[in-house]
Amino acid sequence: MTDPTYWTSVSSPLGPLLLTAAPTGALTSLSVPGQKGGRAPLDDWRRDPGPFRAAQEQLQAYFAGDLKEFRLRWHAEGTAFRKRVWAALDDIPFGSTVTYGEIAARIGAPRAAVRAVGGAIGANPLLVVRPCHRVIGAGGALTGYAGGLDRKVRLLTHEGVLPA
Repeated sequence: MTDPTYWTSVSSPLGPLLLTAAPTGALTSLSVPGQKGGRAPLDDWRRDPGPFRAAQEQLQAYFAGDLKEFRLRWHAEGTAFRKRVWAALDDIPFGSTVTYGEIAARIGAPRAAVRAVGGAIGANPLLVVRPCHRVIGAGGALTGYAGGLDRKVRLLTHEGVLPA
């Protein structure tokens, strides 16, 4: 028997957020409705808001403008390359952006790896809390976001990157 996946739904300005966690309480995903590659509850998952109290409080504080850095335990499955890219996302400060090329450079990948970096960012299972919305295209283009470009714009506007 495999360990159960716990889940809950949290209201947000982006719509209902689906959060999943391992039995340890570590957050394993955060999805938005209609997300490319997003998750949906399975029959054997356990709905329980208990493991998500800290995440819910921090998300509420973030959307209220009172929190700029999440301090949550999370665990995301991925290749070593994806984990390096995701770790680089964690270092992008609130209210700033970097390009896909800058992420490639930060992880020591060649410039030719920009597409692979984009693929890893697109596979980020922890939207909002692992800030993939802060990655933009060369020249400032708002390219790609698994949660939809409208949500990327809303998040960057919330963080003061884009004018309200």
